[in-house]
Amino acid sequence: MVLPSAPTGFRTPFRESPGVLHIIDQRRLPDAIEEYDAHSAAEVAYAIREMIIRGAPAIGQAAAIGMALTAARLRTTRPYARRATLRGAAQALSAARPTAINLRWAVDRVMARYVEVGDLSEDGDAIAEAMRAEADTIVFETTEDHGRLAAFGLAILEQPSEGPLRVLTHCNTGPLGCGQFGTALGVVQAAHHAERDLHVWVGETRPYLQGARLTTWELAQAGVPHTLIPDVAAGHLMARGEVDVVIVGADRIAANGDTANKVGSYSLAVLADRHGIPFYVAAPLSSVDPEAPGGDAIPIEERKANEVLYLRGQRIAPPDTAVRNPAFDVTPGDLITAIITDEGVLRAPYPASLAAAVERRAARRAVAPTFDALHVPDASGVA
Repeated sequence: MVLPSAPTGFRTPFRESPGVLHIIDQRRLPDAIEEYDAHSAAEVAYAIREMIIRGAPAIGQAAAIGMALTAARLRTTRPYARRATLRGAAQALSAARPTAINLRWAVDRVMARYVEVGDLSEDGDAIAEAMRAEADTIVFETTEDHGRLAAFGLAILEQPSEGPLRVLTHCNTGPLGCGQFGTALGVVQAAHHAERDLHVWVGETRPYLQGARLTTWELAQAGVPHTLIPDVAAGHLMARGEVDVVIVGADRIAANGDTANKVGSYSLAVLADRHGIPFYVAAPLSSVDPEAPGGDAIPIEERKANEVLYLRGQRIAPPDTAVRNPAFDVTPGDLITAIITDEGVLRAPYPASLAAAVERRAARRAVAPTFDALHVPDASGVA
């Protein structure tokens, strides 16, 4: 299905109608806005593997909905067959993008609700309703968390005495990759809405060009001033004093603060450190993996060679060229100025600040599961 372009604002990566998750095919942007229709977890897993939808928070939400869609299709299925199908669906989704912890986190949450109802229960309706409720809660909470994160991030952005705040970002961390609100780009969006004078440097993000194809499209939709640059130009701009702050997202954050994000993030962190520029990671606490003590424990996805060998369908390297295509790299915590989260701005030592923030989030969820994404009582929130 081809959709009209939104004249203003940011577009979310999916919408629902009964029994169908309509996903914007991000492979086609910015040339066309088309939807891929997923009716089951298997079809959502395909969309995630093939980069129809991408971005750790977005694929987590889509996976949760995919599990709910499959459960709804299994209402009258016998318990043992239902259990086998749901377990297989969960495994396929969790393996679709191994680095993004949000994916496994969301699938595990929905499956936990299934087990609570009774994995061999005869009541297929109760199972489907419980899994759907958990999927909806994940989408709701993610939206709330990203709104809080954006407010905390806005509070720490220091405006230069003259000229715009010049922000360098990498990959795509807007609503297309995150949901209703972005993470790193959500902070930019909040600054723009607050009428801050800013300009965004957008790295093209080879080889999949998420920055060139998606981030520039979202910023243009929102009317945010921006300039696209080759990834390799970042150091040049920093050396010339043309970058004030770097903000990136995260696919997984280890317990010690080491952060896996789109490949190239580590290089930006090293360059920012060399030039004395703040390097911020913006991510919800659902991106934290307490079971990963450090970056060495984070699996790094290796993608297809053709993503490097071809550019928009045109071969750019000789035949039989060997290719290494890691999708992510790990930035050590000691290169990260702060981690902007839904529970405030966290600083080193990260093992302590991350653990405390996770506890605060759990307490908030337990006593106040209400939508307050745009109301943050204390936006200073520094921990």
